[in-house]
Amino acid sequence: MDELLKKQLEIAATKVRMGVIEGVYNAKAGHPGGSLSVADTLTYLYMNRMNVDPANPEMADRDRLVLSKGHTAPALYACLAHRGFFPVEELKTLRKIDSRLQGHPVKGKVPGVDMSTGSLGQGISAACGMALSGKISNDTYKVYAVLGDGEIQEGQVWEAAMFAAHYQLDNLVAVVDNNGLQIDGKIGDVMSPYPIDEKFAAFGWHVICINGHDFDEIEKAFNEAETVINKPTVIIQRSTKGKGVSYMENQCGWHGKAPNAEEYAKAMEELNAHLAALEA
Repeated sequence: MDELLKKQLEIAATKVRMGVIEGVYNAKAGHPGGSLSVADTLTYLYMNRMNVDPANPEMADRDRLVLSKGHTAPALYACLAHRGFFPVEELKTLRKIDSRLQGHPVKGKVPGVDMSTGSLGQGISAACGMALSGKISNDTYKVYAVLGDGEIQEGQVWEAAMFAAHYQLDNLVAVVDNNGLQIDGKIGDVMSPYPIDEKFAAFGWHVICINGHDFDEIEKAFNEAETVINKPTVIIQRSTKGKGVSYMENQCGWHGKAPNAEEYAKAMEELNAHLAALEA
């Protein structure tokens, strides 16, 4: 990847992380840990990969993204805001009673949201339907689905995996955010989905494994997915829950908890320092 582009994406991802913290803090509720772990990939998709138009969110040939791990909506909202779908200042209204930015994405209320999600396991099924529709209609759009590693403990995910391979949905790319933690602890202790790569391969998917915080690897993976014919692709990314905020990193307690005023200040101080270093 071009070094200038990489720097621009790192700056954008840092701003997205700041948006996550801003939203969750003002809401006094939300899911910062998994939002921070998937921020780099969502930033890459919205800022560099996907064919979307903030001025025309419903254009027919747009690429679709389904946030199957819908509780990490703060990261999606921050990406959409920084891509120009709505004002960045609106992130502070997260989960407010009169806000369109609710705790899980709602299609029809938030420009740029392609599917209402939140009940784990269902988003990938919707993404399969979108991809099959595109194949039937000979449309050129791609469908991206982002899943949590705890989410893939759901049986519906594997029904969708079987469906996608059966219908040769090569216009579908799933991303599994493998940060290793869920609300109750380590995924390997709660209900181990490992080996994730071998499971998807057994279901007929093309499998790519990457570091989810390395933009070179992220871009290489999505470029490779473009070359795959007659198979869906899954990108399994190793990531750090709470990435970018020191006291949140690798702590399952930050799965669904908002920072207090002191914690908010520390998080924003760290992120601002990182942003300043990138922009220097």
